[in-house]
Amino acid sequence: MTLLFGAIVALPAVVTALAAWLDICAGKVDWPCVDERPSTAVAAWSWLVLPVVIVLALLLWPLPSQARDDGRYANSALKPWFDSLRSGKGPCCSDADGYALSDVDWESSGGHYRVRIPVSNDPADKAVMTWVDVPDDAVITEPNRAGKTMVWPIWGYQGPGIRCFMPGSMT
Repeated sequence: MTLLFGAIVALPAVVTALAAWLDICAGKVDWPCVDERPSTAVAAWSWLVLPVVIVLALLLWPLPSQARDDGRYANSALKPWFDSLRSGKGPCCSDADGYALSDVDWESSGGHYRVRIPVSNDPADKAVMTWVDVPDDAVITEPNRAGKTMVWPIWGYQGPGIRCFMPGSMT
């Protein structure tokens, strides 16, 4: 996500530089220094490189992924309840997949919670865990019908965050 943010910030400068380069190669404007004008062979070769670079950039560009309901819990009696869960940060199941936490992966102190979740949503990073403070408005206060401590993490360009958190049975 950081790469995407950086690309968006740099996009105007890249577009301006590319437009200037294309104008120079097309002969619409002169090179800043006449002595540095490339040969005809170099100018022709650069027209072949540009499309390849653009195609490679598009193929390697990271695409966003969205959470989805794959239907695996469609017949669960708890599905409507899970779909209705909301925290102060919004609907829990709207764009984040929740999962149950082991007792060692969450803690409570002074009425605040902390959870241990992966540093990113990338499958390669699933084993790299970090502790994240749960914002007070992400805590679900209604009774927990599932009985398990659950978290709905979200990952953005600033790192992992918590959309919703529901402590265990709350008894």
